[in-house]
Amino acid sequence: MGSPIPPGASARHLSPVPENVVVARRFVRSVLDGLAPDVVDTAELLTGELVTNAVLHARTGIEVEAWTVEGQAHVRVGDHRPDYGLVPHVRHLYACTGRGLALVEELATSHGVHSGEDRKTVWFEVRPEAPAPPASAWETVAPPGRTVTVTLNDVPYALYWAAQQQWEELLRELFLARAGASWTGVGPEDLAAAQDTSSMICASMTAAVEQETPDSSTLSLRVAFAADAAPRIATLRRVLDAADTAAQQESLLVLPPLPHIRAFRNWLLDQIADQLLGGQPTSWTQVTGAPGANPTDLAPWDASEVEAALVPTVAADDTNRIVAVNDAASGLLGWPAHDLVGRPLTVLMPEHLRRRHVSAFTSLLLTGESRILGRPIPVPALHRDGRVVPIRLTVQTQEAIDGRSVFVAQLATTTAPPAPPDAPGDGRPATRPVPGPVHLPATTKKTKTLSPETAAPEWLSLFADTGMALTGTLDPDERLRRVCHVLTRSLADWCVVDLVDGQGRLERACVVHRDPHVAVSGEHLGTLPPASGITQSSLLRVLRGAGPLLLTDITPPDDPPSPLDARQRDLVRRLGASSAVVAPLRAERAVFGALTMVRTDAGHPFAKEDVPLIAELVRAVGLGVDNARLHQHARSNAEHLQRALLPELPRADRLELAARYVPSSTTAEVGGDWYDAFTLPGGDIVLVIGDVSGHDLQAAVAMSALRNMLRGIAVDRQEPPEEVLRRLDLASQTLNRQTTATCVYGLVKSDARTTCLHYSSAGHLPPLLTTQEGGTRYLDGGRGLLIGMDPQLPRRSAWELLPHHSTLLFFTDGLIERRGESLDEAMSRLHQTTTALARAPLDVFCDELILRFGRDTTDDIALLALRPDPPA
Repeated sequence: MGSPIPPGASARHLSPVPENVVVARRFVRSVLDGLAPDVVDTAELLTGELVTNAVLHARTGIEVEAWTVEGQAHVRVGDHRPDYGLVPHVRHLYACTGRGLALVEELATSHGVHSGEDRKTVWFEVRPEAPAPPASAWETVAPPGRTVTVTLNDVPYALYWAAQQQWEELLRELFLARAGASWTGVGPEDLAAAQDTSSMICASMTAAVEQETPDSSTLSLRVAFAADAAPRIATLRRVLDAADTAAQQESLLVLPPLPHIRAFRNWLLDQIADQLLGGQPTSWTQVTGAPGANPTDLAPWDASEVEAALVPTVAADDTNRIVAVNDAASGLLGWPAHDLVGRPLTVLMPEHLRRRHVSAFTSLLLTGESRILGRPIPVPALHRDGRVVPIRLTVQTQEAIDGRSVFVAQLATTTAPPAPPDAPGDGRPATRPVPGPVHLPATTKKTKTLSPETAAPEWLSLFADTGMALTGTLDPDERLRRVCHVLTRSLADWCVVDLVDGQGRLERACVVHRDPHVAVSGEHLGTLPPASGITQSSLLRVLRGAGPLLLTDITPPDDPPSPLDARQRDLVRRLGASSAVVAPLRAERAVFGALTMVRTDAGHPFAKEDVPLIAELVRAVGLGVDNARLHQHARSNAEHLQRALLPELPRADRLELAARYVPSSTTAEVGGDWYDAFTLPGGDIVLVIGDVSGHDLQAAVAMSALRNMLRGIAVDRQEPPEEVLRRLDLASQTLNRQTTATCVYGLVKSDARTTCLHYSSAGHLPPLLTTQEGGTRYLDGGRGLLIGMDPQLPRRSAWELLPHHSTLLFFTDGLIERRGESLDEAMSRLHQTTTALARAPLDVFCDELILRFGRDTTDDIALLALRPDPPA
C-alpha cells in the first residue's frame, strides 16, 4: 500500500461534491510546497483525477492525505465503498472520460489500491526524475454476490468502446449539471443507480475482454453480471435516453450519440437485461443496423483501407476535416492526396452548397438524427480547377480504434475526368494494395500475438502453398477450389466456400473433401435458401461481418429453425464434423463470402490458438480471390464495351462478309483495334481495319472517335480513299493531337461481272488476297504515313481486281506478331495458312485463323474478310 503514513501527515475530509475537486488540488499543492515544481504539478493533477472519480462513482465522504519524504510526494485518496472496484479504461486518444487511472498509471512512480472492510484507498507516489512507470497495478473487482453469465456474440470492439465512452460522457455531464426532475425526469437516486450500473457493466466487460486473444474485428464474449442487475440496467437505459434528449436540446456539454452508436448501446443493454431474465442471445450481426451502420463494416476504421479502395473515397472526422483520401478521389477531383488531408471537407463543394452542408453536418452532430447516412445522394463536387463533377455521394460512419467516429464518403461517378500524367494515382498497381492489420488496443492483460512470421514451420508451408494456389490462375472459382485442396491436405478434413452474388443470393461454390473417394452430391451446391430472421447460423453471422468463428459443438439440430439451417444440417450429417472455423472472405470493407474449414476427428479439434493464423490466412485468400474477381469483371466489361463498338456487317449481292474480334487473353483492358464495314449512299461498300496506339481506355475512346469521324467523312462526300484518309488525319490532328493510329480504308466496287478494291493505307499491315486456287499476295500499294503524323503530306491509293471466290483479308497485328519472330516470318506463316484454307467457307476460314493464331497472342485480334461470288 505504498510507504507508511508518517506521524502528523496532513489530511482533509471532503464531501462528494464537484467543487471539492478544486479544494483537494489546492490542499495537496499546499502540503507539497517546496518540492520540485514538476513533482507538485503532477501530484496535483493526479489528485484531481482521483477525487473526481470518488465524487462521480463512490459518492461517499472522501479523505485526502498527503506528505513528503526526501523530495518525494505521497498522496492517498480514500472513500467508503470498498465493494465498488476500480474500472481501468482503454486509453483512447480522443476519450473524454476514463483518463484518471490511466494518468496515474503513466505519471506516478508507483501506485496501487487497497480495499479494507469499510474503506477503499487509491495511492500514488511521485519522485523527481522518476524511472519508467511500473506495469498497471489496478485490479478489476468481480460483481459481488451471485452472477449470471451473459453471451454477447459478434461485438465490434471499436463500436463497443465508442458507445461506452459516449454514455459515460452523458452520465458525467448529467451529474455535473446537477440535472433534476424539473427538466430531465432523472432524480438523484436514478442517476446514482445509473452510474453504479454503468461501472458494473464496464468492469465486467473489461474483465471478459482481458481473457480474449483478439483474432478478428468482433469478439464473442461470455460476461459475468450481477444476477439481480436487470432492474438497474432498465434504469440505466431510461437515464441514458433522458440524457440523449437533454443533449439534443443542447442542455448538456456533450453531443448526443450518432444513430448506430445509440442502436448498439440499446442492443447491448437489452441483451444483458433479457439474458439475466432467462432470454436467449441474439447476435449483433442479426440486428438490423441503424442508418449509416453497414452490418459488414464491423472492423475499426483504418486509413489504409481508404487508401487501398478502388472507389473514390474521402474520410472526415467530427470537426468536418479530411483525415484520409485515396488516389481515386484525388484523381477525380484534381487534388494531390497530401494537399487535401487537414482541409475542411467544404473545399470539395461548390460555394452555394457549403453552408447547407455545414448546417446538415451540425444538425447530425447536435441531434444524433440522420437524413443522409447510408443513402446515395446525387450532388456536384468541385474540381480543383473550378469545374463541377457530378457524383453520387454515399456516407457511412465507422469507429476508429482511438475513439473517434469517422465519416467515410464514397464518390461514385460515370463522368470522371482522366487523371493527368502526374496525378497521384498514376502508376497504380494492377492489384489492390493490402491494408495493414488492425490491432486491438492494449489491455491490462498482455496477449500473445501470432503472425505468419512467428508461426510454426507447418503454418509457413501452408501460407506458401496457399499463395501458390492463388497465383496459379486468374479464375476466382478455380482459385477457391485450389485453396480448398491445399487446406484439406494439412489443415481440415473438408472445406466449403459460400459466395454472395450480385443479387444478394447465397451460392455454395464448392465443397472439397480430403478423401477424393468421398462423393459430394450436387444437391449441396448451388443456390442456398434465403436466410430468415430466426436463424442463428454461424454462416449468416460471418456474412454479416463477424468472425472468424470457432465452433466446437456442431451437433446438427433435429428440427432446424430455417431452410438454411436445414441445408447446413444435411451437409454436416453427410460428411461429419467435430469442430470448425468459419471465416469471412472480405473485399475492402465488404464481405463477399465465407470459407468454412471442418475437422471430423473429435480428438484433434480446432483450437483457439489456431484462429489468429486462420484469420490471417483467409484474409489473404479473400484479397487474392477478390483481385481475380475484379480482373474478371473488368475484362468482361472491357469485352462488352469493345464489342459494342463493333459494327453489324452490311448485306450485299454477290459479296460475302465475315469478321472476328478476339480480346487479349492477358489483359482486362479495352484496346484500340477495330474494324468497320458499311454501305455508302452510292452503293459502294467501305471496308476499314485500324489500330490506335496504346492498349487502355484512352486508346478505346480515341478509337471510337476516329471510327465515327471516318464514317462521317466517308459518307459526307464519297471521295477517293486517299482523300478520306487525308481528311481523317487533319480532323484527328485538330481534335486530338496525341492520337496516332494505323488504318486501311477500302472501297469495294462491284457490278455483274467484276469486283474491284480501291484502297489506301495509313501505316497498317497490308491486306492479304488469297485466290480460290491458293495463290496469295499482300496488297502493298497505296502506302502512307500513320494517322497523326503529318496531315499535309500527300497520300496515295491503289486498285486491285478481286477474282471470283477469292478471299480478301484485312487484319490487325495481333493476329501474326509474336515475340522472337520477325514480321517477314509472321507474314509468310499467314499466307501459307490462307493458302491451305482457300476453298474453306468464309466463316470456317476466319475461325481457323483465330484458332491457329490466337492461342499464344498477347494482343487483341481484329480481322475482316470479303469473298466475291460470281453471278448465278
